[in-house]
Amino acid sequence: MNRNLKFIIASIYSLCLCALIFVLFSYLDFKDLTSYSYLRNSGNILINFKNDNIILFTLVFFLASILWVFLLGFGTPVAILSGFIFGPLLGTAISVSAFTCGAGLLYVVAKYYFKDLVAKYLQKRIEKYKNLFNKNEFFYFMIFRISGGAGIPFAIQNILPVIFNMKLKNYLPSTFLGLVPIIFIINSLGSGIEQLLKNNKTFNYISILTEKNIYLPLIGFFIIIIISYLIKKKYFKDN
Repeated sequence: MNRNLKFIIASIYSLCLCALIFVLFSYLDFKDLTSYSYLRNSGNILINFKNDNIILFTLVFFLASILWVFLLGFGTPVAILSGFIFGPLLGTAISVSAFTCGAGLLYVVAKYYFKDLVAKYLQKRIEKYKNLFNKNEFFYFMIFRISGGAGIPFAIQNILPVIFNMKLKNYLPSTFLGLVPIIFIINSLGSGIEQLLKNNKTFNYISILTEKNIYLPLIGFFIIIIISYLIKKKYFKDN
């Protein structure tokens, strides 16, 4: 690939990332995130705005989530916010779909423009799984996703298949299905937080311990961790 084109793409990516960071720091005071009343009031404003502009808000959130994943963003904060705003079921559908689209776009760009760079830095990390993925890339990548990417960060998971040249027609559905369990649990936690803020005017630890919409997702999260460990041990154990 032409180095000038690589430089242009990298520059555009950097500008988008800087713009996103600038927006976050310009409009969000991180000190307020420790204030229960601020979170409660902001949550109510967000929910009311969503209810008044459901189609527009959903579309903007969906596109913003795609961009966030494409820019190597973490999935967990968006999934929690999705559950907070849309509830566990709709939130899961929206966030998983957006994550799949964003990951797919990132994969295509990395595959066609940064394949050598990905191989240079990540080849050793995935080499021991390469033969496994080549046997049945759809099944094993889906299992890889369900297991939490064998402990590999979400953004890195999205570009690893570049190394074994995974087909996009397998990448997208395996990503979608593999993300559903954990994203549903995280969305449920986000929905539980919304219920907690709505039902309690002041913060107290007892309300957290007794709120089933909080502790059930946490139990589910720990179950997923155990299942992920068993999957990793069975399919992705070190050679």
